[in-house]
Amino acid sequence: KLIKEKPEIIRNMLKERAIEFDLDGLIESDQKRREFIIKTDDLRKKKNQMAITISEKKKAGEDASSILAEMKNISNELTKLESEQADIETKYLKLASTIPNLIHDSVPVGIDDSSNKEVKKWGNIPKFDFKIKDHIDISEDLNLVDLERAAKVAGARFYYLKNDLVRLNQALIHFGLDFLAEKGYSLVQPPYMINRESMEGAVIAEDFEEVIYKVEEEDLYMIGTSEHAMAAMHSKEIIEGKEIPMKYAGISPCFRKEAGSYGKDTKGMIRQHQFYKVEMVSIVETEKCLLELNRMTDCATKILDLLELPYRKILLCTGDMGF
Repeated sequence: KLIKEKPEIIRNMLKERAIEFDLDGLIESDQKRREFIIKTDDLRKKKNQMAITISEKKKAGEDASSILAEMKNISNELTKLESEQADIETKYLKLASTIPNLIHDSVPVGIDDSSNKEVKKWGNIPKFDFKIKDHIDISEDLNLVDLERAAKVAGARFYYLKNDLVRLNQALIHFGLDFLAEKGYSLVQPPYMINRESMEGAVIAEDFEEVIYKVEEEDLYMIGTSEHAMAAMHSKEIIEGKEIPMKYAGISPCFRKEAGSYGKDTKGMIRQHQFYKVEMVSIVETEKCLLELNRMTDCATKILDLLELPYRKILLCTGDMGF
């Protein structure tokens, strides 16, 4: 309704995001599919009425051949219309499911990260009087990670965690889960695979298909993040107002192809095909979304505060939405 009645809002959003999108095609396909729905429904009603008339004529011993011939023509026309309707419906759904979200008024306009806004800076980055080693040199020196043997059994972008690093990984996961549980989140360990319909409800599926792994000959994908499986938990359900807010903290491994990231922060344990994440998902009333987003962000930054890790909180501009 918004797209049809106020397309200028959508055009402005697309311009600010610097995204090419066939908005006219979406509006046109929506109009055509509505016309097809009316036409096919009318033909089906007419066909049903003729079927009743034919049945009555046969019972009365009357000739129904002319009506049968007309009914056959209507059936052929209906088949053709249904095929055309399916084509236009496919185009409409593809466009409707890939249009970007509207942008909040607080988001700065810009085409790249140079227009991002620093909201908060916390902590001090320590300075050392010796040459700093990176994470992989430290891990290998302390026998905490093995990349070579992981590459032998699984290929590039995998690792074996060992000894105290296994404990540290589990300790951080439990720390995050305990913290969020105290903040009122329900803990969830989701399925590690998700079907396409559920994935389409959470993301632009065509974009994510290049990122996550498909299970051959099955309608299943390995999850790239637990968010998608948690967002799909209540699909096709009617939620009573008294049940929200619903707050979930998910824990899962995440599987990603990392295609196209060659040369981009790939050393060591960065941009791996498999990693763990603790994540937050909230279901709230539309008018409370921004308030909830800020509360969730506060939870994330509080965890960094407690771990005494310096960080910056950045408000991304319209052209740099974190992808």
